[in-house]
Amino acid sequence: MALIIFIPILIAGGVWLEIAAAVLALVALSEVFIMRKRILVSIEFVVAALGLLVLVMPSSYLSWLPNHLDRLDLFYVFVAALLLVTVATKNRTTFDDAGISTLAMVYIGIGFHGLIMARNDAGLDTLMYALLTVWLTDSGAYIFGRMLGKHKLWPAISPNKTWEGSLGGVLSALVFAAIYLQFFPQVYSFWTMLLITLVLSVVGQLGDLVESALKRYYDVKDSGKILPGHGGILDRFDSLLFVLPFLHLLGIV
Repeated sequence: MALIIFIPILIAGGVWLEIAAAVLALVALSEVFIMRKRILVSIEFVVAALGLLVLVMPSSYLSWLPNHLDRLDLFYVFVAALLLVTVATKNRTTFDDAGISTLAMVYIGIGFHGLIMARNDAGLDTLMYALLTVWLTDSGAYIFGRMLGKHKLWPAISPNKTWEGSLGGVLSALVFAAIYLQFFPQVYSFWTMLLITLVLSVVGQLGDLVESALKRYYDVKDSGKILPGHGGILDRFDSLLFVLPFLHLLGIV
């Protein structure tokens, strides 16, 4: 059901995707706060949400800034505001709380900013390459893990994942990319893009493990309940929050 709404937004791109990315990022941030048992009706959440939006939204939304300032300067203002909240609340919001909120802002904000960049700057075919790489990795890991999985990948964090499933996920992504790139070539040569697909497939699985570690630390099964039967936004975007920034780091976006 969620895909019925999400896919048309991806196709439309532009302001529709920017709004969707902002909303998804705010929901993901709220999931972190709820897992931490922090209330959303608080100055801490409001400041963190504003700082998050600074990282998510494209540069055109910040054109009102003076020429000597950029996104990171504005983001620092909200980090400083979080630190001041510790003073204003007499340490009911602690330095540790401010640190967790800052990390959540960066983790979620840069990830969803990558979603906007991939679609609006690089194009739908590049975004679909990233999405399908992640989705095929996940599907391949599940199928191969169920059929062949014997050796646990990282049981302390995610007891159901296996090495066989992980390698099967990478293989599935590579097979997909070999076909997809014939029709939608990207910025690098075919063989370079296959190597990048391997890297993105592994990075996506690492993103999955990071979110599993987060949930295990806070002792929750799902990051949220916004998607019945599928958990929360972090559950659905955990791999993409790692993969999408890597498109920029690898020079694809």
